[in-house]
Amino acid sequence: MRIVASLAVALLCVSLAAGGASARRASGITVFAGSSMTTVLPQIDSGNTYSFGSSTTLGTQITNGAPADVLMSANTTVPAALYAAGVVEKPVNYTRNTLAVVVPKSNPAGITSIYDLTKSGVKIAVAASSVPVGSYTVQVLNQMGMNTAVQANVVTKETSDANVVAKVALGQVDAGFVYLSDYVIDPTHLTLVKVPAWAQPKITYAMAIVTKSPNQAAAEAWMKKVLSPAGQAIFVKNGFLPLTAAVPTIAKVSPPKAKPGATVTVTGTNLNGTTSVTIQGTPATFRVVGTGLKVTVPPRAKSGVITVTNPSGTASKPFRVG
Repeated sequence: MRIVASLAVALLCVSLAAGGASARRASGITVFAGSSMTTVLPQIDSGNTYSFGSSTTLGTQITNGAPADVLMSANTTVPAALYAAGVVEKPVNYTRNTLAVVVPKSNPAGITSIYDLTKSGVKIAVAASSVPVGSYTVQVLNQMGMNTAVQANVVTKETSDANVVAKVALGQVDAGFVYLSDYVIDPTHLTLVKVPAWAQPKITYAMAIVTKSPNQAAAEAWMKKVLSPAGQAIFVKNGFLPLTAAVPTIAKVSPPKAKPGATVTVTGTNLNGTTSVTIQGTPATFRVVGTGLKVTVPPRAKSGVITVTNPSGTASKPFRVG
């Protein structure tokens, strides 16, 4: 259960800070990793010692000399900054994620949509903006034009997604922003409220070997294990996204002309991983249906092209509005 796991994470971080290298198990390496991977990484290799927490905090600890062999961040920003400072070797991307809203199973506030988070009296937990999941939360809310309204209902800003999950599961708040993988790992005490795909930020995780690690060969072997088909399958099983997605293609838009507010069908290939749809640059709401998309023509859309985007690329097709 994630609540128990969160407490274990906190204790492990204290142990590593106090005990240094002596906390490392003889059979493995020490991995500092974002808290969203608390239950995932031990499934790949239970012989390592793991310290889970905020990627930003872990990066600071490593910079200050904490005895880590590998940093596995929930973003690309922290490893890139440490690489520029010579603290870690060149980072490598290893998985992706999406943002989600979770509410307690009992759902006392009756939240069924992300738009319900703007209602008066709703109590929301988020991670601090200095933490990757907190930064992604702000990106989504700004993208949806809801940041000011939702932030007015925020009652706590936590240091990790695990802490947000605990607050929601215990019923201390009405809703919280976390990763989709947080829900997949422990759906028993949570109910999922999806964030629209068109508003999703690109969430990519990167890892890097600590420059001063005395276990360079073992660290390299660990990274290869994470990137192996077996390692990637474990991430996907736990709600993460595949590291790469095939570039989308559009075969047909039906009808090829529609008025604002109408729904059109987009068919093609590799559309399931779509993160955004625009019509001549104007964002459009959409939903995945089978292997295609149902797209609503936005009010201010103009004729030009309809563009579908996923993490690997874009595809466009001529489209007329009117």
